[in-house]
This record gives sequence, structure tokens and C-alpha cells, in this order.
Amino acid sequence: MVKQELELENRPDNTAFTQQRLPAWQPILSAGIVIPGFVVIGLAFIGIGVALFVTSRSIQVLELDYTGVEQNSPCFKCSNPENKNCVCTLAFSIDTLFKGPVFFYYGLSNYFQNYRKYSVSKDGDQLSGDIDNFKSPDDACEPYQYDSNDKPIVPCGSIANSMFNDTFKLYQIVSGRKKQVPLDGKGIAWWTDYNIKYRNPSITPLKNAFNGTVKPIFWPRPVYELDTSDPANNGFINQDFLVWMRTAALPDFRKLYRRITEGDYEEGLPAGNYSLEIAYNYPVLSFDGRKKVVFSNVSWMGGKNEFLGIAYLVIGSLCIVMSIVMLIVYAKFKFPEED
Repeated sequence: MVKQELELENRPDNTAFTQQRLPAWQPILSAGIVIPGFVVIGLAFIGIGVALFVTSRSIQVLELDYTGVEQNSPCFKCSNPENKNCVCTLAFSIDTLFKGPVFFYYGLSNYFQNYRKYSVSKDGDQLSGDIDNFKSPDDACEPYQYDSNDKPIVPCGSIANSMFNDTFKLYQIVSGRKKQVPLDGKGIAWWTDYNIKYRNPSITPLKNAFNGTVKPIFWPRPVYELDTSDPANNGFINQDFLVWMRTAALPDFRKLYRRITEGDYEEGLPAGNYSLEIAYNYPVLSFDGRKKVVFSNVSWMGGKNEFLGIAYLVIGSLCIVMSIVMLIVYAKFKFPEED
């Protein structure tokens, strides 16, 4: 008796929804529906593909390799790790106006930030400003958890320790003189990283929060002195640090370094001669890597990406071809209509 009562209580309500009695509609895919559908989809994809491809082709991109492998490279001497504080200069020219806003990237090749042990080598609690984690970094930070004197490293881990530290100054050559191009480094990181994910300890001055800790092994300065010109751009919310900590998915990648949007260069980089002064600090030859700088502008679809337009064109063309094939098959093998 009790068992029957429990079964009655567990039964779903006697409604059309719970008893699966809702009306259903199943489309009948006839040739008169499928063939025009493929044509419409194909034409739409081709139209989108043409728009994407033409837009992508209009985006200007300038890439300059400065690894220094070749002996005739201006950075050949600097590529030797024994040459400390080495500075090299790349000269280049622009034939027409490089329309603004211009985005200035640095690029690395054969660099696997997606390697799992590398990508998890950080302490999330430490980077969120939790000062209690400064003295006991997460085990994921090994082997960059403590230094040789057993002092905790802040920020710890492989990602922070390998932070890109080449710096650049761009000049326009006007009447034989150098005119510095202003580079804007504000707001280059993701908004969520700057405002939510990474936080500085709520201690003033910031330097005091790092008492008893040491900087990453390969860093020239501690994290609270990353930007000597802007005290507000220091600690875990330093823009360059945030950009580097967002790891890349592929071994060949580029990361935003600065924007060119101010002063005489608000409309872009005028045609003329330029020189890029590079403080060469980041070694890449040990893993057969390469370094480059990239100047690019963007459009409504983002950066230069011809693959997306080509993909739409290919899929659209295939839809048109398939519609023609189905039309031929239908015309040849269609069943006679019944009386």
C-alpha cells in the first residue's frame, strides 16, 4: 500500500508537456525547398565573403624582423646573449599614409605559451592581491617558486619569469632630424584583466607589500617598479605585464605593445623615413625563435584575416554547386506526378 502511494506521488502531472503529447511539426524537405535554400545560403555566404576579403585586403600591415640571425642584420651583435644592454636600430620607410589608429605589436615565433606546465605556472591568489600568498607561493610555480636563498618570488611562475622585456622607441626622420613618435601604452590589456582578474595589494606604498620577497629571476626590476614614468602603472596591473600574462594559443603570436593615436600622428603615420630604436634584452635563439615588430591598423572586422573571407567564399560556392547538382538530379530522376 505504501509502495503504491509513493509511485503515485512520483508520477509527473497529467499535462501535455509532462506526458509528451505536445503537437509536433516535421518539415518535408522537397526539392522545391532545398534547392532554392542552398542557392540563397550560397549567395549570402559569397556576399559576406567578398565583403570580408575586400576589407581584409584594405588593412595595412608592416612587419619587421629584428631577431638578428643574419650577419647583415642591424641587431646581429645584440642577438649574442653576452652583450648586455645592447641597442640596435631598424630603418624603414612608408610609401603612403599608414592610416590610424596604428597598432604596434611585438611578435614571437616558435614560442609555446600553450604548453600546459607553462600555462598553469602562476599563483592566481597571489596575482589577485592576496598578500598572505606572497610568502607561500603555489606549488604550480615550480621551479620559480623560491630563489636560491629560499625567499618567495613574487610574482612567481614561468609565465611571469619569462615576461617580454624588449623596449622600443619610434622616430620619424624629418629633414635629417629625429622626431619621436608618441606611443600610447594605456588600455592595451583586456578590461577584465585590469579591473577584475588582477589586483594590487591594498597597501601604501605598494613597495611595502613586497617586503621579504624577491623579484623573478630574469627581471631587471621588481614588479612595483615596472614603469618608472607612471607610478599608477605598476604592480600586477601593469599594462605590459597583463598583456604578457594572457598566454597565446599558438606558437607564432603577436601581442599589443602600444597604440599610435596622439599628436601629429592621430591620423596615422605619414609617408617618409622612420627608425625604430630597440633595447634588445629578450633572448630567443636558444629555442630557435624569432622576433618581429608589427604595425597594423584595423577595420570593422578587426585585424587582417583573409582566411575568414576565403572560407565564406568557398562554402558559398560549394552551396551553389550543390544546388546545381541537386537540380540536375531532380530534373533527371524526379517521379511522375500521380493523377
